[in-house]
Amino acid sequence: MRGAQLAGRATLITCGPLPAHHGTRQPFRDVITDIENNLDLHQHKPGTLPRHALYLHQRTAGRIGSLTRLIRQAAITAIGDGTERITKTTLDTIRLDHLAETHHRPRTRSR
Repeated sequence: MRGAQLAGRATLITCGPLPAHHGTRQPFRDVITDIENNLDLHQHKPGTLPRHALYLHQRTAGRIGSLTRLIRQAAITAIGDGTERITKTTLDTIRLDHLAETHHRPRTRSR
């Protein structure tokens, strides 16, 4: 009953990944910057996450939900371990949703 009531109030909107580049604009980097500006981590250096925009786009398949989960979990980890900052090393340790994990394949060198 409750599920039907909720479903009757919502519209499913299908949206694809946010592009890394759109002409001269970089919408994905802009979203990362906005998220980073709202972090309240005492040791985090502004500009750290936007510098990893390409990595974050590849890692999350350009999906905003995956990106926000990744950064949120990294922030929780940073608070928990006392570092109060997010690094690429920290981001690498976070597991994401199935879609992002199956999309992101670490590149390996062929011999």
